[in-house]
Amino acid sequence: MQHLQQLFEKGARVVCGLMSGTSLDGVDAAVARVSGSGRELACEPLGFTSRPYPRALKEALLDNSAPETSSVQALSQLNVRVAHVYAEAVRAAAEETDLPGGAEGLDLIGSHGQTVHHVPELEDWAGRAVRSSLQIGDPSVLANLAGVPVVGDFRLADMARGGQGAPLVPYFDYVLFASRQETRGMLNLGGIANLTVLPAGAPASETYAFDTGPADMVIDTLMDRLFDAPYDEDGALAAEGTVQRGLLEEIVAEDDYFDRPPPKSTGRERYGAAYAEALLRRGEGLSARDLMATATALTARSVHLAYEQFVREKHPFDTLIVSGGGVWNRALMRMLEQEFADVAVRTSSHYGIDSDAKEALCWAVFAHETINGRPVNLPTVTGAERATLLGKVCVPA
Repeated sequence: MQHLQQLFEKGARVVCGLMSGTSLDGVDAAVARVSGSGRELACEPLGFTSRPYPRALKEALLDNSAPETSSVQALSQLNVRVAHVYAEAVRAAAEETDLPGGAEGLDLIGSHGQTVHHVPELEDWAGRAVRSSLQIGDPSVLANLAGVPVVGDFRLADMARGGQGAPLVPYFDYVLFASRQETRGMLNLGGIANLTVLPAGAPASETYAFDTGPADMVIDTLMDRLFDAPYDEDGALAAEGTVQRGLLEEIVAEDDYFDRPPPKSTGRERYGAAYAEALLRRGEGLSARDLMATATALTARSVHLAYEQFVREKHPFDTLIVSGGGVWNRALMRMLEQEFADVAVRTSSHYGIDSDAKEALCWAVFAHETINGRPVNLPTVTGAERATLLGKVCVPA
C-alpha cells in the first residue's frame, strides 16, 4: 500500500489514459502530466499511440456485444484478453513518450474499458428496477500486467446514484474547454456522437450533454457490408455519392430517440448491426455510394437536430469543437459545416488537444481526479441524484 500512499500524496502525476470505443477499432493510449483539480487542473499531453484490435478479437467483441450471439464464457475470457491488449498499449505509449523506465515511469493508468452492453433506462430484473453498463478489460488484471495502479470502470457509481452512467466526458470538456466569452459545443464523433454544451462563463453545474445518435458505428458497419472495408477513408466514398434526402428524413422522423429529451445516452444496442442491416434493406436499389452518403448525412443531420431541439434557443453556439475518429471523415465534416452554417466549426486540435487523443486523455484526467477525491460525474448531464467518486482503484502487488 506504500505505492498507493505515495500516489495520493503526489501533486502532479504522469498518467496514461486508455480508450476503446463502441466502434471497436482498437485502443487509444495517451500519456499526460496532470496536476491540480477542477478549473485549476492542467493537462500536458506527452504522447499518444493507437493499437488496432486483432481481427479475431474485434469479431469476438462484436459477437459478444449482441445478446443473441454473446456467451458468459466468452465475456469472461474477453474481460482478461482485452486487459492484455490494454497492457500492450500502455507499454507502447510509454515507449512513444520516452518515459524513463518505460511503463514503470507512469504514476497511474485511467481505463474506460471496452463497452459491450449499456442499459441506461430502468428495467425490472428479478423484482427490482435497475440500470447497468458493462465495460470489460478488467482493471485489476491490467494493474498487475502493467505494474501500475489503475482506476477503471467509471460508469457504475453514477448509475448507483440514479444516473445513466453517460456521458461522462463533459467534466473533461468543462475543465479544459469552457470559455468566459464563447458558448461552445463539444462534439465527439466515435461510434456514437455525443454533444456537450458549455455556456459562456457558466459554472460546471450548468454544463449539459447527451448522446445525439449514431456516428462512425453505422458508417463503419455499412462499409464492412458493402465494401469489405473497416471504414470510409477520408469519407471518399460518401463524397462520391448523393444524399437521398427523402430517405434521410424518413429515417430521422421514424426514430424516437432523436426526439427524446436529455438526459439520454445510447450505444450499439440501438445503432449496431441490426440498425445498419435495416438501413441496407431500406436503401435497396440505391448505389452503394449513395447509401454511404445518406448514412453519413444521418450523423450530421441528427447532431444538428439535437442542437435545434434541445440547445439553440437557450445557448446558441459560437463555436462547435469536434473530436474523435469522425474528424478524419471529410465528407462528414463538410456536412456538419453545412448544417452549422452560422457556427464556427473547428477540431479540438485547434486548441492543443489532439482530436484522436482527446477521449483517452479524458480517462487520464478522471483517474487523476479520483485519486484527488473529486467527483467528476455531472448530475445535470447523467441524471444522477448527486455527484459521486467514479471508478475502482486497483493496485499491483
